Amino acid sequence: MVEKLTPPNLPFSGEEPAPSLRREGWGGLRVGVIGGGYAGMAAAVTLAEQGIPVTVFESAKQLGGRARGVRIPNPIRQKEQHAPPSIQFSDGTTDGTTSHLTKPHKTRQVIGYSHSTKPASGQVAGYPGGGKGDRPLSGDYLTLDNGQHILLGCYRNTLKLIAQVGGNIEQDFLRLPLQLTLHDRFELKAPHLPAPLHLLVALLAAQGLSFAERLQAARFMLAMRKLKFKLARDVSALALLRAHGQSEDLIRLMWEPICISALNTPTHKASAQVLLNVLRDSLNGRFADSEMLLPRLDFSALFPDRAAQYVTRHGGTVLASCGVDAIIPHDDGVELITAQGTQHFSHIVCAAAPANTARLFRAIPALVPVAAQIDAIPYQPIYTVYLQYPAHVTLPQPMLGFERCIAQWLFDKGRIAKQRGLIAAVISAEGLHQEWDHEQLGEKVAQELREQLGIADTPLWHKVIAEKRATFSCSVNLSRPIHTTPLANVMLAGDFSAGDYPATLEGAILSGIRAANEVIHAHVCKR
Repeated sequence: MVEKLTPPNLPFSGEEPAPSLRREGWGGLRVGVIGGGYAGMAAAVTLAEQGIPVTVFESAKQLGGRARGVRIPNPIRQKEQHAPPSIQFSDGTTDGTTSHLTKPHKTRQVIGYSHSTKPASGQVAGYPGGGKGDRPLSGDYLTLDNGQHILLGCYRNTLKLIAQVGGNIEQDFLRLPLQLTLHDRFELKAPHLPAPLHLLVALLAAQGLSFAERLQAARFMLAMRKLKFKLARDVSALALLRAHGQSEDLIRLMWEPICISALNTPTHKASAQVLLNVLRDSLNGRFADSEMLLPRLDFSALFPDRAAQYVTRHGGTVLASCGVDAIIPHDDGVELITAQGTQHFSHIVCAAAPANTARLFRAIPALVPVAAQIDAIPYQPIYTVYLQYPAHVTLPQPMLGFERCIAQWLFDKGRIAKQRGLIAAVISAEGLHQEWDHEQLGEKVAQELREQLGIADTPLWHKVIAEKRATFSCSVNLSRPIHTTPLANVMLAGDFSAGDYPATLEGAILSGIRAANEVIHAHVCKR
């Protein structure tokens, strides 16, 4: 789940400032960014901060890409009007484009990012109260996330950029100590102690494991710490755990939930090295690094929307509903072809979804190998089942796991975002649930809540959001494209690009910072 360091050969790390040149020192530098997700907006903010003219192109109406707020018709209001509730579905193959009642209007150009409803003075659009993080469940439309993402304390670059563009970390998140709880079966909770004592005590005090299994877990972490969390060769996570004497119960109750939630890949397929990178930065760091931050507002409002306003204030432009049809390289720069016309840039950062990036690169002979590398990346799904119960229904805690159930993790949106009675059930990675239709899946998850938690109330409505290509499958020795390309003025960004970590918000943010700093570095060296 964690990505906080960039490879040592990069000119600038994500935590270091770019050269302090201002607009007058940039010559003919003008950058186009394709994609308004977390990677693209991180690149745009990094460039805009330095006074570099930047234009962002996003094909969807809303920003955020694969971590976004989804505005849907209110099922209760629809029922009152005798209309059936819609089912939200996304295949993850476009930049935030979803298939629901109506598709985004590809021909509408929005100059300087705007929303369909203008926020009151002092507020951020999609962020009621200007800092409270409450999300209303009344009105004709609701905003739900297309997936649930947990941020960790070690997401330094993500948290830094959120604050930079106007966020308030303490108001924007519900902050919790590291706690992994599988209902009535297992609990790991880190106490407030200096590292690494907090982890050692958490492992030795874990409930649901025998004392021998707790020792096995502690010995595994100590062994990995001794190895500096670096393997001589990559193997599957399951093979590594078994090789170090982790029992099947220990794997199932602790390591598998961590692996699935972090890598979105089953343990028998998941890269052990990537899992160790996650453990290194989250469980092996400071106590604060392992803290969990649950967003109180939707993922478009959390960073991309604010970033768009930041870019605009710094002289840039963000165009929603404006996809890029083609990239045309020239000796003196790059042209981007859109339905609204052609624009010329000195450099571009392609931060589109993998399928769109591969499509654009495939048309350029020099970038065909990069497109082929992207096409070869496998993917895993994430399903989110929203269940709206009466307002009095709550979970025992904000985040709760199930063992051997369809629903893997539950999020109480009432406790987190004051969306009272709303429960989000997350199903990560491949499984039998993909064979059921959304109506069946919603009913099965509701049945699990009745059986596991004794929730007798019937949901007022349920909605399934299926991201069939939510993340890349973080498999053993997976080849991922680097942030530079054979064309010196074309950079690549996205959580799927090369890095130590799986598909995370921090990985996306860092890839955008890397690409932007590479543009700056190339310009400085050219001078």
